[in-house]
Amino acid sequence: MTTTDDIEAMIAAMAQGDRGAFEDLYAATSAKLFGVCLRVLSNRAEAEDALQDAFVKIWRNADRYKVNGLSPMTWLITITRNLCIDKIRARKVATGDMDEVAALEDHAPGPEALAVAASDRARIVGCMNGLEPDKAVAVRRAYLEGETYQELADAFEVPLNTMRTWLRRSLLKLRECLSQ
Repeated sequence: MTTTDDIEAMIAAMAQGDRGAFEDLYAATSAKLFGVCLRVLSNRAEAEDALQDAFVKIWRNADRYKVNGLSPMTWLITITRNLCIDKIRARKVATGDMDEVAALEDHAPGPEALAVAASDRARIVGCMNGLEPDKAVAVRRAYLEGETYQELADAFEVPLNTMRTWLRRSLLKLRECLSQ
């Protein structure tokens, strides 16, 4: 089983150009990261492309990773999720098809939830449950489904700056909870 320290060591070796470390990191994390791609994009072919793009980005940015006491998987998942969200937004702009984005809303456990369950799921779920229900929904919709702050503000019928504050404070609470 790969530990947090192992993943951090692989990232550090990758920053020095170690291709073997890249292969090891891919073997250790690709299933989880593919689950993230599949959950966000809801399309296997796009998820496979996104995973490849994510690992290219991880390779290129390995020297930017900072050991901060948190799980390095958080860094890897964030890069992957943000890349997928960018793909959704580009698709939205290109097609103007809002139905496609609405179809992404699926609260059933998917591959990502099953993969994360093997290691970090219990902690994340526990911390998310510590948030107020409407704020937890806003966090999920913003950071897993790619909704913009303005879309969330409209959906929750609050001013844009209020939504930004909700999300910022919720992320701070999650970070504090996950670092314990």
